[in-house]
Amino acid sequence: MDISRTVFRDDHEIFRSSARKFLERECLPRQSEWDDAGKVDRETWLKAGREGLLCVTLPTEYGGGGGDFGHATVMAEEIARIGLSGPGFAVHSDIIAPYIARVGNEKQKQKWLPGACTGEIILAIAMTEPGTGSDLKAIRTTAVRDGDEYVINGSKTFISNGLNADIVIVVCKTDPKAGSKGVSLIVVETNRPGFRRGRKLKKIGQYAQDTAELFFDDVRVPASNLLGEEGKGFGYLMGELPQGRLSIAVSAAARLEAALEQTLEYVKGRKAFNQTVWDFQNTKFKLADIKAQAVAVRLMIDHYLAEHMRRRLTLEESAIAKLFATETLGKALDEMVQLHGGYGYMLEYPIARSFVDMRVSRIYGGTSEVMRDLISRKL
Repeated sequence: MDISRTVFRDDHEIFRSSARKFLERECLPRQSEWDDAGKVDRETWLKAGREGLLCVTLPTEYGGGGGDFGHATVMAEEIARIGLSGPGFAVHSDIIAPYIARVGNEKQKQKWLPGACTGEIILAIAMTEPGTGSDLKAIRTTAVRDGDEYVINGSKTFISNGLNADIVIVVCKTDPKAGSKGVSLIVVETNRPGFRRGRKLKKIGQYAQDTAELFFDDVRVPASNLLGEEGKGFGYLMGELPQGRLSIAVSAAARLEAALEQTLEYVKGRKAFNQTVWDFQNTKFKLADIKAQAVAVRLMIDHYLAEHMRRRLTLEESAIAKLFATETLGKALDEMVQLHGGYGYMLEYPIARSFVDMRVSRIYGGTSEVMRDLISRKL
């Protein structure tokens, strides 16, 4: 992008080289296989763990990489750059593991985090329910205390890593009458009686991203599986949302740059009416606009990334980053599909995969409408 990026250090770039080699060697050749299966094979998770690519920000005493969010960003950028769809590494490492690291007690950290770092334990978080969408205060899944156990009942949907997960952090109501103050986070091991995975959900994109329905029918877990304090779950969720939304924005920025490069290569080689598609002024002007937009997104994301690495990123700023990056990407991808003509509609072309894979970026992690609402509260 001809932009000097100052947010990364030398150790980040060394890690980038390792991540890129792994993804190109171990992941990209398996994309078709994963698409058919609807999930990533367990061996790839274990390989990623052996290469030190999972939970890179966790402390080394739990098996993590001891890095900062810059290392996590490098991983996200490299996955987006090659157009990889499937590995739920980011949601596992950068969204779910931090809940355990931040609010879990020492026994819980020692029990679950080392396996998460090696890939032996795959993590999921169950927030969304049928009919609730982004409104976490409206969830209906309940956890009733019964002696030294919680009894969990309810259902969840759109759960990333749902098919592969070994443990699931369940967002549930321990006090249904208390609104947001009745929300708690409880860890459920997926081998417990009463836990059931539903169907593998069929999506318009990200075919290899393991997404499932989960059901909890009188699932009993020890009270020691409560993360943090009872009734504090909503606050814990709000505390981690800025990082999750920034991660989505980071991927959008990298995918936009990659799509622009792919489109430039295509239009400069494709002939139409005795000239290349690039030779038409319309093409040049469209791609000039997209280049300007990509630079704007990159500068914004790097600014907010630097702020987050100083622990200064706010909920509003993460909403701005996600809204602007994903909406800009969506509009630009539509233009670039059009410049590919009929080939832009063929999944064998990277631009088509980006078009369907990245549409969800304006939905998950909070819809664009929710982002606008968050931003407007500060106006």
